[in-house]
Amino acid sequence: MNLSRRSFVKTAGAGSIALTSSSLAGIFSPVPRLVRVLNPLNRVPVGLIIDDSTCLVNLAHFGIPQFAEVFPAEYKQDWRKLPREIPDSFVREFGEWSHENGVKGKFSVVPYPACTGWVNRFIPGWTKRELEDCLDLIREVIVPDWDIHPEMVSHTRVIDTGTGKPFPLATPTYMENWEWSQTKSADELATYQAFALNILKEAGLHCEGMTTPGGYGSENQDNLAISALESLRNVFSTEIPHYFRDLFTEKGKSVAPRVLHASGLEGTDPRCVVSMIGCTEDWFGNWDGLQPGSADKMITDDLLSGRLVDVIDSGEPAIMVCHWPGIYFNGDRIGFSILKQVTYRLKQKYDHLIWMKLSEIARYWAAKELTAIKLDGNLLSLSAPFSAPGFTVKLNFTSHHPALRFGSAEIRPLKRVDLIRELKANTWFADNTGTILCFDLGKGLNELIL
Repeated sequence: MNLSRRSFVKTAGAGSIALTSSSLAGIFSPVPRLVRVLNPLNRVPVGLIIDDSTCLVNLAHFGIPQFAEVFPAEYKQDWRKLPREIPDSFVREFGEWSHENGVKGKFSVVPYPACTGWVNRFIPGWTKRELEDCLDLIREVIVPDWDIHPEMVSHTRVIDTGTGKPFPLATPTYMENWEWSQTKSADELATYQAFALNILKEAGLHCEGMTTPGGYGSENQDNLAISALESLRNVFSTEIPHYFRDLFTEKGKSVAPRVLHASGLEGTDPRCVVSMIGCTEDWFGNWDGLQPGSADKMITDDLLSGRLVDVIDSGEPAIMVCHWPGIYFNGDRIGFSILKQVTYRLKQKYDHLIWMKLSEIARYWAAKELTAIKLDGNLLSLSAPFSAPGFTVKLNFTSHHPALRFGSAEIRPLKRVDLIRELKANTWFADNTGTILCFDLGKGLNELIL
């Protein structure tokens, strides 16, 4: 199985995963023909997945020699020339720019980055104070706009969770990116992932999702999905766990989130897990920060084409994928500059995008796929196993003065807006194609009086 760590990301699609989102729509959400669930606020979600990020450590510098020990013919980068650190000053610069521009997504914190040290204890080469300052910075500047994910434990060697030490053999069988995960049961994977999650929990970071390094779980996807569900629920009591494993760049191939392993939807403890799908390769600065990318692959300067244009025009979430060493690009910030280009072009072309964290998109898709909807006369009932802000439905007929009742609460009229761009929670819009209703979906019974 001599595959590079990145080629695995596109290998093996959904495989045998039970209950995909398309099948769930038919089984759990008998939506009447006159009613259709739209995107949140009738906008297209956009997000950014940042991989290979952590505290202080430049994962490329420390990871390349470990990958080269396993595949010497493939990893020939001169890692000694790469900086050992991605400084906090860049973390702050990136986080503040993201916040100012509304950019959101997922930011990995590798718990034991390339076996250098533990983010919940100490990392040799940096002081305890420097590590604590970095964690404080992540909590202050990154967490408000980004989900925090572990990217397994080390992103290089497999760790013996009983001893905390890497297994002694540097072979594909004992590397997180390659073969180790392909034959493990869901329980074995969940145990390993819980080990990683608990490190971040001790470091004061909350996780609703996780990211797989390289090819982790690519040939074992059903067990991967189950283990993500179980480990995140066990460690963080996550209501709607999600994970990032796959990306697809083929035009016309769906990149909508997959809602998997749903159960208990009519009880007090509904469950599911959401597989988040990226829609781009790393076209920013590559995982090692050595290959400059191009904004044009995502959206061209004339705004007419590119992968993001294809996905956004399809109405599915457009989630880009990048790597932290490539965004920093050894201090030259080439990947960061490309991201700024892309966001500027998106603002030029579109006025109906909404940047969201992965957890926010996962929640909306779980509600979209699993909410049972029934239309009876002028009453639209939505029985929701999960809440979702900005839930948006379209009626293929005109409704006048719609109102919302949640549970036993009083009936509250929705406010009409004149422009579809003005849609927000507790508003409605109508034109000659029908009526769009937007409201915060509560967990349980929601009733719209039409």
